[in-house]
Amino acid sequence: MNKFEDDKQEKADKDILFSRAVKAGKRVYYIDVKQDRKGEMYISMTESKRLKEAGEDGSPQFEKHKLFLYHEDFDKFLAALGEATAFARERNGSRPAEQEEAPLKTDDFHLDIEF
Repeated sequence: MNKFEDDKQEKADKDILFSRAVKAGKRVYYIDVKQDRKGEMYISMTESKRLKEAGEDGSPQFEKHKLFLYHEDFDKFLAALGEATAFARERNGSRPAEQEEAPLKTDDFHLDIEF
């Protein structure tokens, strides 16, 4: 990383008010709560996947995808995610008991963020 990229990353890290990482095999999902210039909270979700080939300097390379979700869409997003999760689980059939969980519902999520 060059100096510009380091400074940019440092500023982005300072903007994070809350963060959780979900490790899932070759992928890591980062869920961050940030605040925009107007003071409004939003959620930034990043999927990071390590690539097989290393960079020119031999360091590991990552492929990243981002999604930004603003507070006015939280409920709609959570409802749709719950429906999609329930549908996928239903289609996959039964899973081992230690992985079995109830489908997500909008009422299962509580965001404690003041706007």
